[in-house]
Amino acid sequence: MNSHPLVGRGTLSNPDGRFETQRRAALDDDAVGDWSQWDDAEDERRPRTTVTEEACKTIISRNDSPDVPFNRSLNPYRGCEHGCVYCFARPSHGYWGWSSGLDFETRIVSKPNAADVLRGELSKAGYRCEAFALGSNTDPYQPVERTLGVTRRLLEVLLETRHPVGIVTKSHGILRDRELLVELARQRLVHVYISVTTLDEDLARRMEPRASAPHRRLRAIESLARDGVPVGVLVSPIIPGLNDTEIERILEVSRAAGATRSGSHLVRLPHEVKDLFVEWVEHHYPDRAARVLARIRECVNGTPEPSGRLYNPVFGQRMRGQGTYAALLRQRYELAVRRLGYARTPFDFDTTAFSRPLPPPTPSRQSRQLPLFRDG
Repeated sequence: MNSHPLVGRGTLSNPDGRFETQRRAALDDDAVGDWSQWDDAEDERRPRTTVTEEACKTIISRNDSPDVPFNRSLNPYRGCEHGCVYCFARPSHGYWGWSSGLDFETRIVSKPNAADVLRGELSKAGYRCEAFALGSNTDPYQPVERTLGVTRRLLEVLLETRHPVGIVTKSHGILRDRELLVELARQRLVHVYISVTTLDEDLARRMEPRASAPHRRLRAIESLARDGVPVGVLVSPIIPGLNDTEIERILEVSRAAGATRSGSHLVRLPHEVKDLFVEWVEHHYPDRAARVLARIRECVNGTPEPSGRLYNPVFGQRMRGQGTYAALLRQRYELAVRRLGYARTPFDFDTTAFSRPLPPPTPSRQSRQLPLFRDG
């Protein structure tokens, strides 16, 4: 365990990925001699972000999970600089031989050709329009979007083709695309969810170090609502013993800011995320770490088992939890949602206005006249 938190980062360590055949181990200075002559401790505590470009062949991801309200998504980036310690997407970095710890926060993969690839996929004759989820895996408005603009170019294609999209983000940076969102909203093509995990600035700074501060997320809700963009709040994830006391208050201030819909789910700690979270909570909150972990185990297993697991992958249970305490959290959330007048039905996207784009030109196609006879 790293005894000193990394500046601006969520995790305290960088464990090997679960698919790696070799394991790294830290050595004691006394065993190897004095290496202070080349070891810069300050640089180690401020690891830099590196961005790798990937020429993707496809951008539409599909899923058949019964736990999520969408079956197709767009992900302009892999990895996320926000550094949320609890992020369920962290283990995905293991598929590229990277760690779900620090690597996930500092080794970002961007897809600069994503908009062109999306245009090509939407132009296929067999494509049928359904709303995309943008930001279902990693945040589309993480810090690198400010300079790379991959998300913005995707939105431009969606607006051009009148294709609906739902966006989830923790970033106030979404307001940079305000004019696109306003026009999409005018055509009933967009709904935004801002994730507000806590109103405690100190907890947010430790748990989500490079995401927008809670007050800036509320300001984003207010600004979007004022501009006519349908916006909701995600009170997620709920971490028993850590932020569960804030459920009602987050819903209240978000409703006052203009949120009309809401969502919530229990914290998910798959694979390596369990160990990263345990390390984090024991370091930052040693006085209540045992209680937090005990509450999570109770919600995961349905009963207070001291040695119980910290994650249940079963569909229908992994995001809701089991047992008395999980039921109490759901009841509190539902009562607050009804009291505050949040809408209880999904947003009604317009999927009828979709206009299939012309396919990108190829060496074998010199004329674009033929696609004028395409269907839809």
